[in-house]
This record gives sequence, C-alpha cells and structure tokens, in this order.
Amino acid sequence: MHKLDRYINVGTKQMRCGYTTGTCAAGASRAAAEALLAGAFPASVVVETPAGIDVALDIEQPEKDRGWACCAVRKDGGDDPDVTDGALVFSKVSLSEQPGVRIDGGVGVGRVTRPGLDQPIGAAAINSVPRAMITAQVEQAARAHGYAGGMDVEISIPAGVELAQRTFNPRLGIVGGISVLGTSGIVRPMSEASLIGSLEIEMRQLAQEGNRHLLLAPGNYGRDFARDVLGLSVESCVQCSNYLGEALDRAVTLGFQTVLVVGHVGKLAKVAAGNMNTHSRVSDARRETLAAHAALAGASRELVAAIMDSGTTDEIFDLLDEEGLVGQVMATLVERLEDQLEHRTLGRLGIGAIVFSKTRGELGSTSHAHEIIQFHRQAGQGAPVHES
Repeated sequence: MHKLDRYINVGTKQMRCGYTTGTCAAGASRAAAEALLAGAFPASVVVETPAGIDVALDIEQPEKDRGWACCAVRKDGGDDPDVTDGALVFSKVSLSEQPGVRIDGGVGVGRVTRPGLDQPIGAAAINSVPRAMITAQVEQAARAHGYAGGMDVEISIPAGVELAQRTFNPRLGIVGGISVLGTSGIVRPMSEASLIGSLEIEMRQLAQEGNRHLLLAPGNYGRDFARDVLGLSVESCVQCSNYLGEALDRAVTLGFQTVLVVGHVGKLAKVAAGNMNTHSRVSDARRETLAAHAALAGASRELVAAIMDSGTTDEIFDLLDEEGLVGQVMATLVERLEDQLEHRTLGRLGIGAIVFSKTRGELGSTSHAHEIIQFHRQAGQGAPVHES
C-alpha cells in the first residue's frame, strides 16, 4: 500500500497527510475503467487531487466479468485519527448504453435522508468534489481507449456500515453507511477542522428545518441534564464538544433567535474566563477561575490555596461549601459567563446558559436562561418535567 509521503506541522509535531475516501473512489474507478476497456487491471494508478498533489494508489481485489470490472483502494488517513483509515473503497464500473457517467453508492455508502447536505435527499452520500474526481478519472480512461459510450459507477465501502456508528452521520441524516468525502483529496491531520465542519452542517440542517431556538451542550453530560432535569427535547441539541466559540459564531450567521448553553461547571468556568475552546490542551483554567471568584467572595487565603491545589471541581465546591461561599462564587461566575457569551455573539441573538454539576444539580443560570427554556417549550422543543 502506498502511503503519502507528505507532512505538515501541527503544533510542535510533524504529521503525515493521507488521502480521502473521495481520492480512493476516484482511483478505484480509474483502475476499474481501465480494466474494463483494456482487458487488464493496472497494479496502481496515479490520481491528481484538487490540491494539486499526485497520489499513487495500489489496486486491491481486482475482479471483472463481461461488461463490468471492480477493484478497491485502501484508505490512508495519515496521522489523522480517522475511523476510515485502512478501509477498502470499492468501485464497480459497468458499460452503459446511456451517455455520460452516472455515480451511485452501494454497500456501506450512506443515503441522504435530510436536507442541508451536499447531496439531495435520496442520493448516495458521495459529495460533489469526489463525484467530479470519479467522473474525471473514468472519462480520462475512456478517452485513452477511444470509448465514447456511457459508464455506470457504483462505490461501496463494506466496512462503512459499522464505521458509520462512530461518525456524525446518523445525527446528520445519513443512513446505512459513511460518506465519501474530501474537498482537496488530501487528509490533513487536523481533525478539529472536520469536527467544526460537522457542527456547522448539523446546525445548518436545524435552521433549514425551521428551528430558531438552538440548544448547545459541550457533551453528553449537558445533553442528559437538558433532557432529564430541564425537560427539554434533545432532538435538536447540538453537542459542540470543546468548540463552543465556533458553534456560537455559526449560530449567529445561521440566524438563530436564541441559544441555550447547558454545560458542566468544569467546562463553563473556562468560558467564564474567556476561553471559547475548552480542550484541556488549549485551556484548563478551572481552578484559577474558581479561585479568583472565591477571592472576590471573601475566601480566606488558605481556601484560595486549597482550591488551586484541588484536582476536581467537585472537590472545589466541597471546599466552598465549608465556608458557605457556593452561592456567591456562582453569582459572579455566571455574571462573567454571561458577559463572555454576549460578547462572542455580538448581541445578535438571545443567549443564556445553565451551569450544573453531576453531584449538585443546577448551580447557576444567566439572566435570560429560563426565559429561553420557555421559548424551547413553546416551539415544541421540550416539555415540563413531571415530578413523581
């Protein structure tokens, strides 16, 4: 298997690039078309990607019969943590009496079931750039062998049925498999960009479906709290991971009227300090932030030092409890959190936040948070909690 010998600097590391499922599909299609028209499979093909980088691809599992040929290219994700790394991307090319190149998906390639994606509802989740790459490669093979007829191309990724469960696809409305992706043809090991792109797609879909009140949760804890404690539907909840700032930016540009952020105090304490990317390698100011607010509330020097030495936010709140400062600390923390959220959204939408911990429940809320919860309920995005 050819591995792409191309590197980029990510932080302090050199990381190897790979190639996309779209590049794999284009290469497999070229080889299958060559075999169909010339009678034999090439051992490898070279695909020029939209990035202008030529990629050499080994051909695996060749098979042909009368009127069709099929083979695979193995995905190389480089140093990107890509679930599709090593998966075989197959292309079956058949001669057709209809002119042109038609592309569809087979086993393991998802189908689009919701609006707002690159392809229309009902189409295989093979995005526009990979479709253009596949078409170009098949047409090049046809020209090389003097063939003027049409061809049908079916892309399949057998492992995609299982792999899809480890991607955002089910949430995005892509069922039955993974997507064939890639705008440059090259995988650059920066998974943050792909995650933010997925967030934007999910939010755009919600906007196109008429949702005007967005629920954001950094992770499962926030999502579960919104559902189990606040009584909100989480069908329209977007889990933004560490990228709250990016999610808020897109909420503004997509025209949402309100955003409700529901998050654990460990995450939202960082946001209150102005850190809109809450990944621990980017920012981990929980202790410093809570220590500062404890000092504002009149905490002793010993308590502030103990907070700075604490390992978890639960431990910090136990310490605050001993001096009766939880309420005062949360009052100023939430005030700063609201300032940061309003500053990021430029005052262009209603913004609120609920701060909680798993052991103590709701710890605080911004001034408009519970009003925004009512908007969700009135819009049919939630229902009151019934106590037993």
